[in-house]
Amino acid sequence: MKKWLLLVLLPLLLLILFVLVQNRDAVNMTFRQKMLRTIYPLLARVTKKAGPNGVTARPDRPVTPPVSPFVLKITLIDGDTCTLEKFRGRKILLVNTASDCGYTGQYASLQALQEKYADKLVVIGFPANDFKEQEKAGNEQIAAFCQRNYGVTFPLSAKVSVVKGAGQDPVFQWLSDPARNGWNDRPPVWNFTKFLIDEQGRLTGYFGPAVDPLDPAFISVLEP
Repeated sequence: MKKWLLLVLLPLLLLILFVLVQNRDAVNMTFRQKMLRTIYPLLARVTKKAGPNGVTARPDRPVTPPVSPFVLKITLIDGDTCTLEKFRGRKILLVNTASDCGYTGQYASLQALQEKYADKLVVIGFPANDFKEQEKAGNEQIAAFCQRNYGVTFPLSAKVSVVKGAGQDPVFQWLSDPARNGWNDRPPVWNFTKFLIDEQGRLTGYFGPAVDPLDPAFISVLEP
């Protein structure tokens, strides 16, 4: 009995130690968050190959939207407001985010992407609690979590709802309504669904949560 108990407990203890060492720089992270951060690369590889989280979609040709996205207003996480007009002339990557998700590790990839392509791209995160309540924190806590643990400097909106319905944020209404964006009817299927708008305000790509922002499939869209 003791031998079997040791065989069960030893790997568990080694896993816990590995997670703690891997996340020794984490600030105010729960053990669940540390665990999810550790397994993110594996999770992304597995889920990208099957199911809706790995789906990508692009139009056959650039589509001029019936409604310009540049009029859309964002309330930022610090309370300031702006429209997407502020970012005209650069590509805009819009991502619904969460702090307690298996894909939360993508914050690091999004920040790396923003730094690498700062002259041609702006990333905007939209914290949302729509999927399994994986973003229960308030705006101040979310901002601190992102900055301290992932070095996030790109804009974050105040917490919103991104799924279709009466409470859907106007930006995501535009992103998931072909009568507004010209072709796409897909809303976010989970946290870290990504939508890319080009310099002219055209929606050019939908990327499922399992598609990492540094994935070659995504980079090829930034560097055609």
